[in-house]
Amino acid sequence: MAKSIVVIPALNPDTRLCSLVNQLMYMQLDDIIIVDDGSTISRREGKDIFFELEAMGCVVYRHETNLGKGAAIKTGISKAIETFGNNVEIITCDADGQHLPKDIKKVADVLKDNPTSLVLGTRDFEGSNVPKKSKYGNKITSAFFYLTKKKKCPDTQTGLRGIPNCLLSLALEEQGKRYEYEMNFLSDAADMVDMVYVPIETIYEDGNKTSHFRPVRDSLLVYSRPLRFASSSIISTVLEYVLFIILSLIFGSGAFLAQSGSRMASGVVNFLLNKYWSFGSKRSGSKELIRYSILFGVQLLVSAILITLLSYVVSSIVAKLIADTCLFFISYQIQRRWVFKKGDVVNERKIKAKKENAKGKVYMGGSI
Repeated sequence: MAKSIVVIPALNPDTRLCSLVNQLMYMQLDDIIIVDDGSTISRREGKDIFFELEAMGCVVYRHETNLGKGAAIKTGISKAIETFGNNVEIITCDADGQHLPKDIKKVADVLKDNPTSLVLGTRDFEGSNVPKKSKYGNKITSAFFYLTKKKKCPDTQTGLRGIPNCLLSLALEEQGKRYEYEMNFLSDAADMVDMVYVPIETIYEDGNKTSHFRPVRDSLLVYSRPLRFASSSIISTVLEYVLFIILSLIFGSGAFLAQSGSRMASGVVNFLLNKYWSFGSKRSGSKELIRYSILFGVQLLVSAILITLLSYVVSSIVAKLIADTCLFFISYQIQRRWVFKKGDVVNERKIKAKKENAKGKVYMGGSI
């Protein structure tokens, strides 16, 4: 059985973090790693808090500068493996008082019962104490999650998560350092394992003033992957048309070289942008290139067929717009799930052999 480790990223925490740790240890969740993500509060106050946490028995690791919540979670997981060995499972929670000790314990217990599932502590956003930015922000991200994953997730922004051992490789290599990390991880993990939802209390003190979430900048980060994918598509399309015009002036507009050369150059640029920028793939070798080439060829064929068929009812320009828009969304899913698949880092045979849970189960405090 994997050892449960609590990982808490902390930026400018107050004494509530010490109180939380105290209560977690009383509940026998006493293997706790705190990551100080470059706190900027006074050295005396800040160091007293972290020294006190160390004296209480926590493992404390410090970032000299603020690297972001995602980077802090990765550091915590890496430190957990280094300190306690490979056979660990991780419970992440926030340091700002949003998660009650009893809810953290509940998530840890459910993870023990579901060792190959991602366990999410989910809040109810309909209460009067929920700030509008949090309520509508979660509605938008939940809708986006369902649109792209065809799975419901009532709380995509929760920081209280139970991460099974089989997802730790993914968690360590996942793209992103700040708030986008959690959304990227949730999206990729949903393709690999079942998700179990654990209702927890919804706590927002003083309108959530202690939160370090910046609504505009961090919301853009949350959606950074699809935004980068869209940008790479635009860049590749512009490049294709510019090259087509140049080659057409040289060889003639109907020349095969003008058409094929511009399309191939655009495809190469699009592949490289999506591999290293949109999806942050770190793998070498030809598998991704072969998969992309297959998708590229099929997409060309399907696009030609769709444009031809649609041209009978609308103009060719409108037909191309409709076809390319549909293929954009389909291509995004295929590239994320197949071409640059994150699941290759996980031993999926082990996951399938151990799966015991139905998808989307909700824990209500009794048996599951």
